[in-house]
Parts: sequence; C-alpha cells; structure tokens
Amino acid sequence: MPHIMQKPTRNSWSKTMVSSCLAKLLISIVVMQISTEVSGSGLDPIFKYIDEQQNEFVQRLKEWVAIPSDSSEPQTWDEVVRMLNVTADKIKMLGGNIEFADVGSQRMSNGQLVHLPPVILAELKKDPKKPTLCIYGHVDVQPAKKEDGWTTDPYTLTEINGNLYGRGASDNKGPVLAWLHAVEAYQALKQEIPVNIKFIIEGMEEAGSNGLDTLTEQRNMTFFSDVDYIVISDNIWMSKKPALTYATRGNCFFFVEVEGQKQDMHSGVFGGSIHEAMTDLVALLDSLVDSRGRILVPGINEAVAPLTEEEEKRYQGIEFDLEAHKKDSGVTKFLYDTKEEILQHRWRYPSLSIHGIEGAFSDPGSKTVIPRKVIGKFSIRQVPNMDPSEVEKQVTKYLQKLFAERNSPNQLKVTMPIGAKPWVANVSDPQFVAGRRAVKTVFGVDPDLICEGSTIPIARNFQDVTGKSIIMLPIGGADDGEHSQNEKMSRSNYIQGTKLFAAFFYELSQLPQK
Repeated sequence: MPHIMQKPTRNSWSKTMVSSCLAKLLISIVVMQISTEVSGSGLDPIFKYIDEQQNEFVQRLKEWVAIPSDSSEPQTWDEVVRMLNVTADKIKMLGGNIEFADVGSQRMSNGQLVHLPPVILAELKKDPKKPTLCIYGHVDVQPAKKEDGWTTDPYTLTEINGNLYGRGASDNKGPVLAWLHAVEAYQALKQEIPVNIKFIIEGMEEAGSNGLDTLTEQRNMTFFSDVDYIVISDNIWMSKKPALTYATRGNCFFFVEVEGQKQDMHSGVFGGSIHEAMTDLVALLDSLVDSRGRILVPGINEAVAPLTEEEEKRYQGIEFDLEAHKKDSGVTKFLYDTKEEILQHRWRYPSLSIHGIEGAFSDPGSKTVIPRKVIGKFSIRQVPNMDPSEVEKQVTKYLQKLFAERNSPNQLKVTMPIGAKPWVANVSDPQFVAGRRAVKTVFGVDPDLICEGSTIPIARNFQDVTGKSIIMLPIGGADDGEHSQNEKMSRSNYIQGTKLFAAFFYELSQLPQK
C-alpha cells in the first residue's frame, strides 16, 4: 500500500483545493493498489507457497539428480532420454503440450551413426493478449564418479550445511526445476500466470548441443514465431550478490597435430638423431601465449573492441572479493592485481588455454619412448568483434610459419573442430528491466550486471536466428562448482531462485507491449 502524502501546509490553499487534491490522491491510490495487486500482495502468497513446498521441491531435485544423464558418451544416452521423459511428464502435469523434436544422428569417431536424444518443445495454455516467454534449459550432466574426488555420491543429492550436493544440482537440473515450480506455484493458488510460457529443454548441452542450431532454424517461423523473450538460466553469480548476465565469450578449439616417424621409438636408440614430434609440438604450444597471459598470435588482440568509459564504470560497481576468490579457487596469485583487471580479462578480453597432449605418455612411472604422433589441444575464448573463421586463419598461418622456421621434416596439421561465437545483449533491453525489478523484489538489492567468461553457444544461436530478446537469469552461486567435484546449489538459492522466476513472470507482463 503506497504511503499517503503529508497534508499540504501552504496557507494560500483553499479548503476546496485541498479537498480536490485529496480526492485525486485517493483515486491515484486505488489505481496503484490495483496495479500492484500481483507485485505486492499477489506475489506474497506465491512466495509463501514456495517456502511451504521447499522440502517437496528438494525431494524432486533429489529424484532428478538420481538419474545419471551423462551426455558425454552414447552408452549413457538412454539415461538422457529417461531424464527427458521425466521432464516432459512434469510439464504435462502443468498442462503443457509436448513435442519430442528429432534432431537427427551423430557420426562417431569409429564411423557409427548414433541417433541423438530428442529436444523437448513445450507450450502451456496461451492467451494472445499476453507476451510469450521461452525458457531454455538442459537436463544432461557432466560425467561424475565418487572416486573422482567427490565427498558424497554424485548421483545422491545430499544436504550438508544448507547446500544440496549432487551432479546437476546447479548445472542445470536445479534451475529447470525452479522454473517448473514457479509455474506450479501460480497454478496451485489458482492465479493466472502473467505471461505465456514455452520451454525448449535439451539433453545434449554438455556434449555440444548437436542438432539444436538446425532445429532453431527449422522452427524459427513456427515454434519461435510468437516468442517475445527468451531466458537462459545456465550460469552462476559472480559473488553472493544476485546478477544478470549480458554477455558470454565464444570459443575456438584447436587440434595441432605433429606426425613424425612411422612408429614410436626408443629414446636411447634414436634420441638426438631425429626430429621429434613432441619437441616440435611443445615449441609450437609455447609460442601461443606469454607469461602474462597475452596471446601472441598476430591479429587476435587487435580485434578487441576498446574499453568504453561506461563499461569501465560498470566493472567498478560489481561486487567481487578478490581475496575470497583466491581462497575459494585455491589460487595464490592472479595475473593481475585489481578486481577490474581480473574481471575484464575473464570476460571482455580473449584468453588462450592449453588443455593437453594426446599421444604423449601420461601414465604413472617412466617410459622412455619417442611418440610418433602427438596432438596438442588448446582453445581461444573470443570476444565481440572476433570471428571464428578469421581466428582459424590467423592461428593456422602463425603456426605454419613457426613450424616452417624449425625446418622439421615432420608433418603439421591444424584443425578447429569448434568455433562458437560470443554473445552480447543490450543491458537497456526491456527484459533486463524486468530482471532487475524481479531481483529487487525477491532479494531487496539491485543485481550486478555481469558477463560469463565461458561459452553458451545457444545464446548467440537464438539471437542470430530468432532475433528475439535474450537474457541470462542465473540462480547458481559463485561457489557451486559446476563441472567439478562436489557440485552443489544452496537450498537458499534454489528456493529464492524459484521466487525470482515467479516474480520475473509478473515483471515481464508489466513491460510495455510491442
């Protein structure tokens, strides 16, 4: 209820004018009461319902986590399909119409053609007067084994000190369930959902979302035709403070193959007399980045957009405790000394990371072998103004030049199997206004506006193909450990995140209609 203004004290006002002003004010109050019915008292019962149901919501997450929907290998895709069926059943219980969209097959390295798990396309009851929100999520997970270093069984959701540990708790089963529970809360209280809702839920995100790009293009004029907004909740906050994400880096992944003699050789017999493939490869990998993390490939850094004054101020206002981050990550020293520099090099500047060498001896013990062929693997996280095809040319040309200078008779092959573009949104977009308001309603603070240093290709795909408004609305905590041992989501984030999604529905409905 808005507060009534204090009575005017100016003596020049007549009683008639005072009465008239009070009458107008009362009318205004009534109008404001009507307009805030859902955002104020209307959301309170929904929030209360979510609080009361939180144990049930945690139990459902436990049931979902128990399904080992690891998408990394075709042998476990049956579990992925089972997880998709469970998800579809839940959407059906909410009154949704389901389609399992076929996304084709994938040819494996052994030549076998394997059918991919389908993608769920779903829609709840539609009102043409309301805006339409499409919610993206995935229910597959990264591989996990207790012996990898987990404290608990990764597929048994375990609550410890308010944290819910289990593979997929944060990435991405918890957020998907939170969206479904937000819908359930409206329906349970017989409140009309303020927006039309569609879902696109996949089971291959952790393995590259094969087939999803094509499906988006195929359904752009049908499934996506009436969509106004697309939301993705597949990332995390930067700190304990809620955040909205407006950009992600892209990813160019490279294989650098150096092949020498016909077979592995004894280093005692041939060492010092031949050009070793491993020596060539290590030299090439060492030429990619310097000790300060600066990429040495010509043309890469030159493509980066200059830092604007507005963007620089945005970094200054972000909540980020550098010392706490060192402690949480186990890092003793970063490449840079200030919060702003660290965040900028994680988000808005490209980075190059070397991931491994295939074909080299890596088992415990010693083996004095000269490998005949080795494959170095590295990636470049790219930022706006960088194009994957151009990056591929720059890297290939640079490595070929260096290799030629070594005068090695070995064979060099450079390939780029992954070339995902970066994504950036306009933070003034109305959907970000709704996101800010929803965060303020639930958490009582204005969210940080952050970027994501990793790559979520579907965001750029949705943006390029559909032309719709895209936002990332995370509920995962900064210390959730996505992809790592002991992945978790706090009970608080899970439940408060459900409220955030419910409030987001309302705030979207209050935006001016297009």
